[in-house]
Amino acid sequence: MNPYTIIHQTQRQRVSDGITRSLLENCENAPRLLVLVWSQLGDFDTLEYTFWLQREAEQLQAKGIAIRAVGIGNLDSGKQFCHYTGFPAEWLFVDSEAQLHRQLNLYPGLGFKLPGLSTTQRAWLNLLLMCAGIGSPGTLAEVFRGYRGDRNAPQLIGDEEVVKAKPLPPLKGSFFQFAGGSGYQRPFELATLRLRNMVEVLSHWKTYVPNPAYMTQRGATFLFDADGKLLYEHRDRGILGFAANMSRPLSFLDEIG
Repeated sequence: MNPYTIIHQTQRQRVSDGITRSLLENCENAPRLLVLVWSQLGDFDTLEYTFWLQREAEQLQAKGIAIRAVGIGNLDSGKQFCHYTGFPAEWLFVDSEAQLHRQLNLYPGLGFKLPGLSTTQRAWLNLLLMCAGIGSPGTLAEVFRGYRGDRNAPQLIGDEEVVKAKPLPPLKGSFFQFAGGSGYQRPFELATLRLRNMVEVLSHWKTYVPNPAYMTQRGATFLFDADGKLLYEHRDRGILGFAANMSRPLSFLDEIG
């Protein structure tokens, strides 16, 4: 069964009203459909993906792209996620047990099962190993890119924007000019945004992650035309690997016209 058929047949709880509806409801007239099957709503990848969607909102609208997302969590997770990120609640659905992920055969993450450990303990062990790059290709390189900067990526924080990421003091975007100028992703710029996301998740951990069993589960991106033809897909293979081009995660949109 192809991805569109599976997604088209799927119903989940919608965050905006708590009603279980078809994922593709109200997308019938869209010339393009971007379906994001996200990992845990408190995951680095999910939060960072939303940042790029907001950054490229005008491009997405100009191309007539409808967006629907499914994240692992419950209704409270979804509400907190939308409150923090500004992602439209009517576009977000929740899947508490990652059923859609399994139907789409997405990477479940590392699966070591040491005897004597509970499901939660195994999930934490596997997550920590993935953060160290085991069973998660590209993760360490992506972490280091956040610290060293990236001249192939755009500037992420406006000069007048103020970022609050405890335990750091509030930082104005112009501060990063001291680390390397402007007009591209400066050293520590992305790492600061990731720190802000980490503080948010840890401050509301039980809300974002009601069931730790699915912490290692990875997601995917699917782009379809109006007839359900698959135009693009990316299946995540590790933590911080939600795009083929992490410097510009939505660059695949440039190829579809």
